[in-house]
Amino acid sequence: MRDFTPELLELIRLASTDLPPDVQSSLEQAREREAAGSAARGALESILENVALARRNSTPICQDTGTPIFHVRHPAGWSGRALRGQIRSAVAEATALAYLRPNAVESLTGANSGDNLGDEAFPTIVLEEAEDDELSVDLMLKGGGCENVGAQYALPHGELGAGRDLEGVRKVVLDAVFRAQGEGCAPGILGVAIGGDRGSGYAASKQALLRPLDDRNPQPELACFEERLVEEGNQLGIGPMGFGGATTVLGAKVAGLHRLPASYFVSVSYMCWAHRRRRMVVRGEEVTYS
Repeated sequence: MRDFTPELLELIRLASTDLPPDVQSSLEQAREREAAGSAARGALESILENVALARRNSTPICQDTGTPIFHVRHPAGWSGRALRGQIRSAVAEATALAYLRPNAVESLTGANSGDNLGDEAFPTIVLEEAEDDELSVDLMLKGGGCENVGAQYALPHGELGAGRDLEGVRKVVLDAVFRAQGEGCAPGILGVAIGGDRGSGYAASKQALLRPLDDRNPQPELACFEERLVEEGNQLGIGPMGFGGATTVLGAKVAGLHRLPASYFVSVSYMCWAHRRRRMVVRGEEVTYS
C-alpha cells in the first residue's frame, strides 16, 4: 500500500477552502428567494462573496475549520493502522499550512495540541473494508457552532405531543430547528437518524450529511419526508443567520435504523451553511476529487 498523505492533504485543502457545487448552488437559489434589500439577502450575498474569496485564495471558508470526520472504504488486506497514520499526518500538515485551524483541545487542561491531533477520536476516522479494489475517503469538517445545536429526542415526547411514528419524528426535528434559531449559522442542512441507540443514531445522522443536497432518498416514504422537512423548516421564518426570511433549511437527509422495541431515538445533526465535505477516490494510479 502506497503513501496517500499528499492526496489526503489535497482532500483537506479542498474541503476547507472550496465549497461543493451543490451547496453553492443551493445558497444561490436561496439568495434569489429573499427580498431585495433584506437582511436575509444581504447575509447570503456576504456568504457567497466569502465562498468565492476562499476558493480564489485557497483559504478556509470559515474561521472555525471544525472537527475533521473521515469515512474511509479501503480494499481488503490494506492496513487500517497505516491509513489512520497517513490521515493524521495529512491533518497535521494541513494545520501547519493553515488549511485547518488548530482545534484539538485537551478537555481537562484546555491545552491545545497545536496540530489538530488528539486522542484516537480526534480527528474522527471511520474505517470500512470495501468489496472492490477502490479506496474512497469522504471528509466532512463539522464546525463547533452547528455541532452545539444538534439534538437527540426519545419518543414518545409528551411536551411536543410526538408519538412513535413519522409525524412524531417531524415534530421533534422541527423543534430542533426552531430551538436553534440563528445559532449554528443558518441556513442549515439536517442529518436525521430514526432509531438505533444513542451512539449509532448520532453517527448515522452525521453520515447522512455526506449525501449530496440534490440527491433523492431511495426509500420513497423518506424521500417525501425529507422534502416536507425542508418545506416546513423554511416556514418557520428564522432565515439566514436568524435575520428572518424564506430560507432556514437548505436540505434534509434522513436515515432509518433498526432499534430495540424499548427505545425510539431521533438524532438530529445540524450542519451550517458552510457544508464542507469532499470525496477522494483512488482507482489504481488515478485519483479523483468531488
